[in-house]
Amino acid sequence: MTEFAITPRGPFSLATAQDFAGGFPAGIGGGEFNGPTIAMSFPVEGTDTSAAVELAQATDGRLVGRTDAAAGLLQSVVRQASRSLSVDHDGAGWPAVGQRDPVIGAAQQEHNFLRPVCFYSAYEAATSFVIGQRISRRQTARVKAQLSDSHGDRPSLDGHAYPAFPRPERLLEVREVRGLSSKKLEWLHGLSRAALDGKLDTESLRAMPRDEALARLRELPGVGPFTAEAVWLRGCGVVDELPTTEGLTMQAVGALYGRPDIDAAGLEALAEVWRPYRMWAVVLLRVAWGRSAGPTSYRSG
Repeated sequence: MTEFAITPRGPFSLATAQDFAGGFPAGIGGGEFNGPTIAMSFPVEGTDTSAAVELAQATDGRLVGRTDAAAGLLQSVVRQASRSLSVDHDGAGWPAVGQRDPVIGAAQQEHNFLRPVCFYSAYEAATSFVIGQRISRRQTARVKAQLSDSHGDRPSLDGHAYPAFPRPERLLEVREVRGLSSKKLEWLHGLSRAALDGKLDTESLRAMPRDEALARLRELPGVGPFTAEAVWLRGCGVVDELPTTEGLTMQAVGALYGRPDIDAAGLEALAEVWRPYRMWAVVLLRVAWGRSAGPTSYRSG
């Protein structure tokens, strides 16, 4: 067992991250949370193994973690865990956005400076969004759990196993999953091959210009404009971009700012004061609006 620490730059609450979307592990990837700790379980990018990570927040704000991963993988494991919680970015300037924009400021105070909780990798994001096309979030989580149980690694902490979503090599072995169409399984196999070929490398995609990254993602099986953008924003942890292919952001902004007729140009103009955290602001606003509007009109995440 290896211990490590992550020091968030700027305000960060692990408890708030736990509460994101009702507890993120079931929907975003393997793991669970129990009281003050959160466990993550995921394939380690670029390797043939998976790792489990447990995190707790110390009174000084640091995230104190431990993992079963081999010492040579520690840097990669910590990078993925940090990226998932958006603590790989400097958030020292995040409160200043709330000072410039009172709506953001109120939401920051209410939701403890929430940062987006992202998928563990672009590969997990892509497979999750493809599985979730035209089915509910609950069905998606059920399918992912089946795949994790049947073909995922089972890294452990203190003897407790945390099934991870299957690595690409293992996902290629799957021949049938209850609740998953043959077409989706075909797409998942294509995404697995793409991941093995390096076409879903998270850091590479995040470093690309927006248009190039989205074009490359749209070349993958089962990935259209909406899924490509979702994978890039929520799988790669992009911080200072705006979504353009879904309507929930417009609804949230229209309701919270009293601008029901706002369009893309209006959103872009409004979001100038959110730089360099425009995606953080979008996620925060969607959560704030969703929890005030109620579950029938909005599902966060």
